[in-house]
Amino acid sequence: MTDLSRAKACVQAHHAALARANPETVADALAAHMTPDTLWRGMHPFHVQTGPDAIATTFWAPFLTAMSRVQRRQDIFFAGHNHLDEGGGTWVASMGHLMALFDAPFLGIQPTRKIVMVRYAEFSRVEGDRIVEQALFVDLLHLMAQAGQYPLPGMTGAQLVQPGPMTHDGLLFDDQDPAVGTKTLDRIHAMMDAITAANALPTPPAPEDELARDWHDDMIWWGPTGIGATYTIDRYIEQHQRPFRTQLGARTFNGHICRMAEGNYGGFFGWPNLTMECTGPYMGLPPSGAKADMRVVDFYRRDGDKLAENWVFIDILHFLNMQGLDVLAQLDVRAR
Repeated sequence: MTDLSRAKACVQAHHAALARANPETVADALAAHMTPDTLWRGMHPFHVQTGPDAIATTFWAPFLTAMSRVQRRQDIFFAGHNHLDEGGGTWVASMGHLMALFDAPFLGIQPTRKIVMVRYAEFSRVEGDRIVEQALFVDLLHLMAQAGQYPLPGMTGAQLVQPGPMTHDGLLFDDQDPAVGTKTLDRIHAMMDAITAANALPTPPAPEDELARDWHDDMIWWGPTGIGATYTIDRYIEQHQRPFRTQLGARTFNGHICRMAEGNYGGFFGWPNLTMECTGPYMGLPPSGAKADMRVVDFYRRDGDKLAENWVFIDILHFLNMQGLDVLAQLDVRAR
């Protein structure tokens, strides 16, 4: 058994244990496959926790109290060695939806007693047979929109329950040819280098030319709720890239914690990836002059020599909170 297949087996067992857990038993379920000092990163308002008990108390027990009959509807699953780690740390990535019946309040979001599809992205670092580090991004704005309690102005992209890969081949339970993963990671690096180069030039290339190097013309950008999804290079520029580049200034790239690929799939996350200033208006916020962080996950599907699909998670609640807009506090006030 390779180290990647062993790591995948650990995470699959972790997911199976969570599927059997309830609010009272979830701490023990986490402890079955996590170390006592597992470092866990969650989006606002969960933030950083250490160990199964804290993770359970902060996120999983409240989530399982609010959500009945939770199913993990996984669309992407792969593993790899972290390109940014000299020791080649082994990570497993999972992405999809947690489907459930929304039966009790959660973070001030009022229940619907109907199906909800909670977008999630997860990165787990595995040593031996235990998870020692994990990041879990959950799109809470997506949940609010499904529950009819979306708190922000309209999005530039489309709000919808997002599907997995068009090719339906994102679940890489078996190990893949390493050369294919290297090709995917090289394309992701080329795309990132193109962004860096464009930002550094006094006269950058036209966005269409910049993107055409690394993306198919019919690319799909599955963006987070708050921004929304968009399709084709032209609409991506109109509905995301242009507002992002013109309404957010003084950007600083802080790097990533994990960046990896396997087969035709790759991804990364940072904590935070970016620090920037709202020169606005952006997502309804006026120019603030305040620095704010974006914690971001990107998953990619490569098709041939270019990227075809990109699933993006951003901790938008944290970004807004750093500029003085506490969305969850407003929801809580409305619920009283």
